[in-house]
Amino acid sequence: MSPHHHETPAGRGPAGDHAHGGHHGHDTTHIDWEEFATLLESEAALSLPLYEEVAHWVREQLPAGSVRRVLDVGSGPGAVSCLLAEVFPQAEVVAVDATPGLLELARARADRTGLGDRVGTRLAELPDGLAELGPADLVWASGSLHHVGDQRAVLTGLAGLLRPGGLLALLEGGLPARHLPRDIGIGRPGLESRLEAAAAAWFADMRAALPGAKAEVENWRSLLGAAGLTPTLTRSFLLDVPAPVTDAVREGLVSGLSWQRGALEGRLDADDAAVLDRLLDPDDEEGLMHRPDCFMLAVRTVHTARRG
Repeated sequence: MSPHHHETPAGRGPAGDHAHGGHHGHDTTHIDWEEFATLLESEAALSLPLYEEVAHWVREQLPAGSVRRVLDVGSGPGAVSCLLAEVFPQAEVVAVDATPGLLELARARADRTGLGDRVGTRLAELPDGLAELGPADLVWASGSLHHVGDQRAVLTGLAGLLRPGGLLALLEGGLPARHLPRDIGIGRPGLESRLEAAAAAWFADMRAALPGAKAEVENWRSLLGAAGLTPTLTRSFLLDVPAPVTDAVREGLVSGLSWQRGALEGRLDADDAAVLDRLLDPDDEEGLMHRPDCFMLAVRTVHTARRG
C-alpha cells in the first residue's frame, strides 16, 4: 500500500478526486504512485484551502502548545505535511509514505518553504511499518486508509502511536467531486453521475485486490472506538471553486479526468468515452481548457478521536 493525500477513482474528492489514471495494461486498479506524483501535487495545490481549514479545526481540539510530534500518514508529496508544520509551529512533522519518489518531493517542498528543520520523512508500508513510526500527539491520515486491506488493524496500530490525550484525524469519505453541469451540450446529460457509478465499481475492485483485504462497514466512528480511541467530532468541509475557473484549476481538472479516463477503461460505454476524449482535447472548444462552465465542488469528511 502506498498511502497518499489523494484518493482514487471513486470520485471522493477534488481534482476528480479520485479520478485518475494512467492506464496500466489490463490491471487498471493498480496505481503507480511515482507516476501519480504530478497529479497528487496538482490536487494538493488546488485543495490546500480545504486542508488548511481542516488543520485549524483539528488544532482547536488540542491544548495550545501540546502538539510536539505529528505523523502525516499517507503524505504523498508533502503539501499537507508542510501545512501541518505551519499550523503546529512547535511540532516536528513526519511525512510517512511507502513511495520513495513522493518522499523526495516532500523533502524538497519542506526545504523550499523553509521548513526542512521540522519536516522529516519516513519510508514505511502499512501496516508492517507502523511500530517503527514512534509516538505522536497528532496522527493525520487523509485518503490513505482505504488503500490498505485491513483497515481495522491499521486504525488500531495508529491509535497505539498516540500519546495520552493525543488525537487521530481521519479524512475519509465525503461526497463525490463534481466539475461540470448535468447537461454539458455534448453527449448524454448526466456524464458525471455515470462516471461516479463506474468509479465506485473500480473502487470496489481495487479494495478487493489489496493484500489481506477485509470487508468492513465504513462506520468510521465505530471503527475508531474499536481501535481503543474515544471518537470526538465529525465534520464535513467544502471545497468550492465556482466557474469561471483559472487555467491552473483547468489543468488540474484535465489531469484528474485523464487519470479517470485510463482507470475506467472498459467500464464506460463508447459514447461517454468519446465525450471524455473531447473534454480532454486542448484544441476542442468543448474541452475543459475552454469551457466557461467547469468548476470544482467537493466535500471531505473528517473524523477525530482521542486517546485517553
